[in-house]
Amino acid sequence: MADKPHVNLVFIGHVDHGKSTLVGRLLYDSGALPEQEYRKLEAEAEAVGKKSFAFAFAMDNLKEERERGVTIDVSYKKFDGKKNNFTIIDAPGHKDFIKNMITGTSQADAAVLVIAAKEGVMAQTKEHAFLSQVMGLKTLVVAVNKMDEVNYDEAKYKEVKEQAGKLLKSVGYKEDNLKFIPVSAWVGDNIVKKSEKLAWFKGDTLLDTLDALVAPKPPTDKPLRLPVQDVYNIKGVGLVPVGRVETGTMKPGDKLAIEPSGASGELKTVEMHHEMLKQAVPGDNVGFNIRGLGKGDVARGDVIGPASDPPTVAKEFEAQIVVLSHPTAIPVGYTPVFHIHTAQLSCRISEILKKLDPKTGEVKEENPKFLKTGDAAIVKIVPTKPVVVEEYKKFPQLGRFAIRDMGQTVAAGMVTKVTPREKKK
Repeated sequence: MADKPHVNLVFIGHVDHGKSTLVGRLLYDSGALPEQEYRKLEAEAEAVGKKSFAFAFAMDNLKEERERGVTIDVSYKKFDGKKNNFTIIDAPGHKDFIKNMITGTSQADAAVLVIAAKEGVMAQTKEHAFLSQVMGLKTLVVAVNKMDEVNYDEAKYKEVKEQAGKLLKSVGYKEDNLKFIPVSAWVGDNIVKKSEKLAWFKGDTLLDTLDALVAPKPPTDKPLRLPVQDVYNIKGVGLVPVGRVETGTMKPGDKLAIEPSGASGELKTVEMHHEMLKQAVPGDNVGFNIRGLGKGDVARGDVIGPASDPPTVAKEFEAQIVVLSHPTAIPVGYTPVFHIHTAQLSCRISEILKKLDPKTGEVKEENPKFLKTGDAAIVKIVPTKPVVVEEYKKFPQLGRFAIRDMGQTVAAGMVTKVTPREKKK
């Protein structure tokens, strides 16, 4: 299993455009979802009067989601291609759940943007596309789904492709990094098997397209950085933090530092999918136990690193941001919620240094008083409590963030410079 390159995929797109069904179909047709398990899901789906949701149930693990038919939390599933191994991170499309979508996207190597052929590009399609770009996802596979609903019409596919292509290029995607495929997740056309009904489409199936993705070279040469996603207290074991190794490696016996809590200790065990590991590498979602950790030493949003090169706790930082949507204007002193890796906290925009032209990146105005929707800028940010922030250049995964306010994503950005807080004596 370890021989194949590994790709983390996130499925994004507007609610009800068929993401979960597409994922379920991919798992089923590639053999990762066994027949008897599928039959069980089908029976469950019929029982709640949602027969067509059977595949979606493969990802939607939470009971509440099954009853409501919406994806809430981020869930993980694995499947194998011929060339690559994949972990699917199914990110919610529902508006309330965009913060989970940000968490999901920040862990992915590539995204599959699902757009229903009939509806085409919707409001959330735009938001997700933009976030994917800011979150550093270079490659986007666009699945034009529900082709069965438009009678496999080539003209309809081309119209959606053009509409989506325009949008994606406007947020900064390059033509070469976009792949478009017409599919029907519900019927199973062009997911794993080629479809007669889409004979006019000469490209690859979805699985072959995903197999052609080049897995990123794991950043094992960098120091360890692991943002903590959750902490469990397990009887007889103690505290077990879980999270994804972003850079570096971790193995039992390593001396680790936890920031911003300031705790430290030796790594006792690390496991993934209930198997003990000799070493965890970038991309691994792991649970681990550090000797001597007490209550309050580690929480969601903390970052684990080597004791010899601990994560940077920011006193303040500079960042390049883009304002996605704000009903009025963002003034100096604005203090919304920042989502940085797994941390969520209020931060203050203490200075707006420069306003940039979003297309060229050139300086339009020095020290403007405020920013509006569509503006790009370099700003200075002061966190209201200690948080680990790294420069995007050094640790991209810990140098991207989204800004949320009034129930929506207001802006997104990347960190260009960090002023560390003074070391505790």
